[in-house]
Amino acid sequence: MTEHPVPRWAYRLAHVIPFLTLPSGLWRLGLVTGSSMGTLDDAGRPMHLHGFGENLYVVCLTLFSEAVALTAFGMVKRWGEVVPRWIPLIGGRRVAPYAAIIPATLGSFALIAIWTYGFRGAFTGQFIPFSSDAAAALMITCYAPLNLWGPALLVLTWAYYRRRRVHNTDHLEPSPLSVR
Repeated sequence: MTEHPVPRWAYRLAHVIPFLTLPSGLWRLGLVTGSSMGTLDDAGRPMHLHGFGENLYVVCLTLFSEAVALTAFGMVKRWGEVVPRWIPLIGGRRVAPYAAIIPATLGSFALIAIWTYGFRGAFTGQFIPFSSDAAAALMITCYAPLNLWGPALLVLTWAYYRRRRVHNTDHLEPSPLSVR
């Protein structure tokens, strides 16, 4: 539990975020298993990953995406306020609010930009060629939740900011110049 209560909706949203990245990761892992997932190369043949390097890249990309999505828990868990004790040198120290807020905000904007750009082809008709409309629909359905990742993280960051800001100002005396 954190010092100040986490709104229930924020706690739930933090748990939803990793599930926004999961469908695209599973779709990519389909490529690793040897399926073309309905994608076609320039000659109209099923496209496959080639070699250990491409497979390793796709697996690492999938694991990295999921790991980054899991960092959203830092916005609602105690380790987002106090560095875990097992971390050398800084363990047990309070996390400065902006040390979490700034990277999370920048990450949110980056995700919004990446997935807005990434989905431009879905709306302009200049997309990866697929063997069928069903294969294209499956890929779009698996990747569409990524468009919610950035905005969800931004909302979660706002809730973290509001909760931590209360903590940072509750020790201050009212200014004698403040209007009552």
